[in-house]
Amino acid sequence: MEDKRIIKTKRSLKKAMTEMLDKKDFEHITITELCREADISRITFYTHYSDKYALLDEIFDDMLQIGTEDYRRRQAEKNPAKKLAAGYVNMLEAILELYYDRFDFFRHTNPEENPYLASRLYSIILETVEMHTLHVKKRLHLKYSPKKIAGFVCYGMLGFVNECHEEDTPLEEIRQQARTLLTDLLKSGILTECEK
Repeated sequence: MEDKRIIKTKRSLKKAMTEMLDKKDFEHITITELCREADISRITFYTHYSDKYALLDEIFDDMLQIGTEDYRRRQAEKNPAKKLAAGYVNMLEAILELYYDRFDFFRHTNPEENPYLASRLYSIILETVEMHTLHVKKRLHLKYSPKKIAGFVCYGMLGFVNECHEEDTPLEEIRQQARTLLTDLLKSGILTECEK
């Protein structure tokens, strides 16, 4: 367990990073500006992080932990039989819940504005879905590799959610439509030989 002062310092730096992203893109944020925003010294920054990328990685790791815990809770409560479609829907809902709960940060993951943040977010989601698909593969015969399925599901759903935003679709409608689309796709048998 980390010391309370360390937790407070890291929390201040993470908050400062999010606030700085409102002012400029990630590539142009300096450690000096970040430290000034967080009201800490550069020495203190370097005590905890090697660079701003390490700070950002820890922000993403924190989010991944929150999302994973939410997914596991959803699986235990809503999918004890480990049905294929329900598992992916629970993952989608955990990702969307986290994304919109932390939208102050995630809105900066636009690839044109912050390519590193976008790349990091996409790789985490892709790895998470691939890991889930590897577990599915233990129970079901998949028509495609877990990596291909993860890519299809992730980038397809990401495109769907982005287009919903372009059309100003209300948040709850996005969630419902994404859930329905993913469920229909998975129940169609397009990815697996059969569902257990």
